[in-house]
Amino acid sequence: MPKRKVNYPPAKTATRPTDRPGAGPEAPMVRPTVASINLAAATGRAGLSVGDRVRITGSGLYSGEQAVIERLAGGVIPTALVRTDSGRTRQVRTIDLEPVREPQPPRETQPSREA
Repeated sequence: MPKRKVNYPPAKTATRPTDRPGAGPEAPMVRPTVASINLAAATGRAGLSVGDRVRITGSGLYSGEQAVIERLAGGVIPTALVRTDSGRTRQVRTIDLEPVREPQPPRETQPSREA
């Protein structure tokens, strides 16, 4: 007896029309999971040192809060471990920190010597 010929069903994509990207009037789709990379973050912010008071300017949980730098870490994107005024710690890119100048106490005026 001869071997039977194998009959494969047609592919499911065989009946669908092929959509060419950009052929229609629709806007290009942007995936919501795509991350945007700030290339300026690789340079970091100069002039920061351990013990400095800073404000967190980036987006996130502690945005806008003041903190103290506890540790600086170099690397491809320089980061700093900061402790916020509420006592929480967070690792932040140095590009997302801005130095805060503490108000200096007013100078004591010396009484004038009148003779």
